[in-house]
Amino acid sequence: MRAVDVSRITEAIKEMCVDANHFLSEDMKCAMQTAAEGEKSALGRQILKQLQENMRIAGEDMIPICQDTGMTVVFIEVGQDVHFEGGLLEDAVNEGVRQGYEKGYLRKSVVKDPIERVNTGDNTPAVIHYCIVPGDGVKITVAPKGFGSENMSRIFMLKPSDGIEGVKEAVLTAVEEAGPNACPPMVVGVGIGGTFEKCALMAKHALFRPVNVRSKIPYICRLEEELLERINCLGIGPGGLGGTITALGVNIDTYPTHIAGLPVAVNICCHVNRHAVRVI
Repeated sequence: MRAVDVSRITEAIKEMCVDANHFLSEDMKCAMQTAAEGEKSALGRQILKQLQENMRIAGEDMIPICQDTGMTVVFIEVGQDVHFEGGLLEDAVNEGVRQGYEKGYLRKSVVKDPIERVNTGDNTPAVIHYCIVPGDGVKITVAPKGFGSENMSRIFMLKPSDGIEGVKEAVLTAVEEAGPNACPPMVVGVGIGGTFEKCALMAKHALFRPVNVRSKIPYICRLEEELLERINCLGIGPGGLGGTITALGVNIDTYPTHIAGLPVAVNICCHVNRHAVRVI
């Protein structure tokens, strides 16, 4: 059994909130560069270069990449041989978010009640997803999720008879309806299977697989490639102003489901797809 003081979780999440809001992950940097080189529209190329310049300034001057610094989503994979000491894990996570958003002078975007709309003042609480895994490590993914793209996400409760063509139609419908509102070029996370809530969680988690890494399931790998090609033929383009690069990646996760269902969730993220990962 390995003991981990929760203060380490707080410190890590504080730093990750700042990093994720100022620096792109390496896979996203490469994807943006590839997009800028491959975009066929002159206006699209101009927009992509402006986005790259914006990201350069954000990193050098420590100004957030986007004014919407998001609601903080945290995935924590906890080794089953880990014992946390020094307080509650959930409190430690939220304290890390609070400190990170204060330290980074990041916009506080969370309201305490969805109807009364009073701001909590520190961007807490985070949305936390826990997973127990083998071993004695703790893997943390912090993802500030802006709501321009989040609002464009969809769930489709398809019939089994809809099959893979129904899945394709659902994904393309979600992306086409999102249009410029998701701040393209976007990353598209897709969850197929499970239940209503399981497919949504998979779609969210799929966003943070590197966009240059395809599914290990052969037919899902082919589906990711086909959907990316078809999405980029929609003509939405960078900034929604037309072009050949509408998405930088399509990542799909699957899970067993009921004989009577085919749940599909589409969780869209903007061109920065902010996230930071650490292992303690």
